Amino acid sequence: MEITEVRIFLKDSIDKKLKAYATVTFDNAFVVRNIKVIEGSGGLFIAMPSRKIKQPCPKCGFRNEARSKYCNQCAGQLPLISQPITGESQASDMQSEHKDIAHPITQAFREHLQKKVLEAYEQEKKKGGHPLAS
Repeated sequence: MEITEVRIFLKDSIDKKLKAYATVTFDNAFVVRNIKVIEGSGGLFIAMPSRKIKQPCPKCGFRNEARSKYCNQCAGQLPLISQPITGESQASDMQSEHKDIAHPITQAFREHLQKKVLEAYEQEKKKGGHPLAS
């Protein structure tokens, strides 16, 4: 799979960890938006687009954000420990409030994607690209 385009959208945020968003095109046929470029303690890295995990209300079935205390539909109290709706049941899901929408399967491709996105980020910084409004 070939990465055919990487577009970087810088964030204007002083002392913030989020540095930019990236849109990556694969094989001139498939696009992944909202890949984040983040400044971590070990340097820059990318985070894949994600969504908040939902858990059902036992009373009305409304899907609330994980770790909510009360249902947004019926105001009933939600159980403290509940199985989120994710399609997979892994122990790590219970500790994370977000789940990746799209992500690399292999470590080698993750490293390749990160390298390409961070290279494009550095080029965009040098060009002085216009940051998105915060």
